[in-house]
This record gives sequence, structure tokens and C-alpha cells, in this order.
Amino acid sequence: MKLKILTLGGGREVGRAAIAIKRNGDEHYTLFDYGISFDVDDRPVLPLSIAPSKLKAVFISHSHLDHVGAAPFFYISANPLIYMSKFTAITARLMIEDLLRISGYYLPFEFLELDAMMKSVTTFNIGDRFEVGDVSVDTFNAGHIPGSTMYRVEFREGASVLYTGDVNAIDTKIVKGVHTQNLNADVLIMEATYGMYDHPPRERVEQLFIEAVRGVVEEGGIVLVPAFSLGRSQEILALLAEKMPHANVYYDGMARDILELMLLYKEYINRHDLLEKATNIFTQVKDSGMRKGICKEGGSIIVTPAGMLKGGPALYYIKRIYDNPKNAIMLVSYQAASSPGRKLLTEGVLENGGIRVKAKVFWFDFSSHAGASDLVNFVKHVKNLQKVILIHGNEDAIYSLGYRIKEEAGVEFAAPQIGEELSIEL
Repeated sequence: MKLKILTLGGGREVGRAAIAIKRNGDEHYTLFDYGISFDVDDRPVLPLSIAPSKLKAVFISHSHLDHVGAAPFFYISANPLIYMSKFTAITARLMIEDLLRISGYYLPFEFLELDAMMKSVTTFNIGDRFEVGDVSVDTFNAGHIPGSTMYRVEFREGASVLYTGDVNAIDTKIVKGVHTQNLNADVLIMEATYGMYDHPPRERVEQLFIEAVRGVVEEGGIVLVPAFSLGRSQEILALLAEKMPHANVYYDGMARDILELMLLYKEYINRHDLLEKATNIFTQVKDSGMRKGICKEGGSIIVTPAGMLKGGPALYYIKRIYDNPKNAIMLVSYQAASSPGRKLLTEGVLENGGIRVKAKVFWFDFSSHAGASDLVNFVKHVKNLQKVILIHGNEDAIYSLGYRIKEEAGVEFAAPQIGEELSIEL
């Protein structure tokens, strides 16, 4: 059989993942993810379009916006089948609602389309196998965030495709590492975000972070930890609950809502005991009055979105602690090239011409993506593999990883551009 793979987003770029596949001669595509990215002016950018009438089904890997943010677009004029894990479904609604509140002016859909999409969602437990038309679908833990799912689609002819979404190989506080047992596929479609780098050992990162936090707190400073609302905030709260249970910790913004949902869906959480502990010993920020008081309170730790300092309560706090060298801003999330967080790291300001930040600034690698060596090792775990399609990485990362895979795993790779359709004979 001949398989066609159409790259609508994520081709030699990080973000707006969207990959459509079909057999030669089929009328309908199976779509994996349909996310957004943001341009230099922070406006949302959608993948290339595809007619909803051409879709057999949409499979969403997880609820970060670069994988699900554009999916309501299909529900303007149609009602395609869409599949997500149970935790992905409930958090996807929250994430897209927040996107619509902030960037709705630039989007081609509204809350009505989001509601239509959510009514069309079929949920599953990770590990389930089900049928969609004439294909069988297996689901596996991707290890990226709670609810993140890899999909293995098997056609009636016996050929199969494994789509990873975003993966992480290590166990973290909130999610176990990617499933690697008894995997087989003819084609692997895999992320390559960190295709050029390996991350430092997580235990060492955690140790350095805790040491830095303790140092600031003991001197009476305030620690601000801007973190992604879904995943990273809860990871940091769990770590603080484990290592600094007597600290004066506050958490704010959407991180509060996501934490409550994680405790409702414990089966998706690795160390839910630490999250339960965090809710019992740390303080949820409920209003602006509390925020104002916290900023006058030396020795406190604040965990809040947004992770790249693009918005959220983090901006409120940073404006009130930036000019005191006793305070610290500890970045724990990826900082995009155009983000205020990246500008803070490289130039010491949040915006061009902005006031210089006097507070100490740190960055810690708490990435929820696998590094290059772990990605190569993952490829080695997939049996009967004929081809690897690398997406969701810049060109250097993809080609660096691709040649390593070819040399170390003996598997050919492809690096499609946006709009490119590959044809693979199986």
C-alpha cells in the first residue's frame, strides 16, 4: 500500500502541529493534532487549512495550544469525529477558552465552535484500543503532560503509523515517562523539539532550583516562578511540597484550576500525593487584595502563569518585585525567541526600552520534552520501523536528530516542510 502524509503544520518549525495521513486512493484523511503558534506580535497562526469534509477523524495528542488550539476551526461548518483522552478533553476546553479571551479577535472561530467541538469529542482511557471506520487505534502514554497520548493507527492491510505528539522519556512528579514496551509501526511520526540537545539530569536541576529558592527566601527576598499553567506550575508545586514543605508558597492564575482538575483525575498523575500535599500546605491566591499583600511579604514564593511572561498574574507580580535585588525571578519554562522571558534572560529587560530588572534572574531546564539521545533510544524501541518522519522542531534540530537516527538506529528519515505531502510505499 502507498501512504500519503500531508504536513499542515509543524514542518521544520516548533508549534502548530498538524499532520494528515491517508492511503493512496482514499478520499478521507486521518488528522493528528491541529494547533497554533504565535507570530512576533503574539498573534495566533493556524496550520494550513483542510476541508472538514475530507477528515475521517481528528486525534488530539494533548491540550497544549500548539496541538489543539486551532481544532474548533473545523466546527464552523462541520462536525468531524474528534478523539482525546479524558484529561485532555477537560483541560483543552480551559486552554482554548483562555485563548479566545486573550486572542479571540484574531481567530476565525468563537466560543460557539468550541462548544460544538467539545460535544463531538469521544474520550478514552490511555491504553485503550478502539476502531474508527476501517482502522484500529491503539493509545499509549506519551509522558509529556497528564493525558498526553501517542496514537498507533493500523490499516486493514496491516500497515501502521505511530504518532508521538510531544514525548518525554523520564518520570516527573506529575507524569510517568513515555510508553516504550512492545511498540511496532511501519512509520513513526515524531517530534524533534530538542533534536540537538540532551537535558541535564532532572535530579540535578531540581537540586539547583531548590538551593536557589532557599538562598533567596533565607535572605528575605520574594521568589517569583513564572510557569506554564498546564503541567509546569503543578510540577514546581509538587517539588516544593516535597523539598520545602514549610515554605510560604502561593499559587495563582489558571494554575489553580488545573491543579484542582489533576486531583480529580488522579489516574493521570504520577505523584498525586505531592499535589494533594501542595493543596493542603500552600495558599491559593483568590483576589487582587491577596496579590498586593504577598508583594509586601518577604520570604515568600509565588508560582503562577504565564511561563514566558506574556501575561497572566506573573506580570502583576514582576512589576512589583523587579527593582529589589533581594528578589528573584526563576524561569522554569521554555522561552520563545520573541517572548518577554527570553528578553529578560538575554537583555535584563522585559521589553525594548524597558526598565532594567534589578531582581536576580535564573533559568532552570524543567523541560517536558525528550532530549536528543532519548528520542534516538525511543526510535530503537519501535520494531519493524521503515521510516521516521520528523516534525515539531527547527531545521537544525530535525536534521541533527535525523542523521543520528539513520546512523545509530539504521532507519531513514524525512523532514517535510509546511504544505509538503510525502508518499511512502509500504
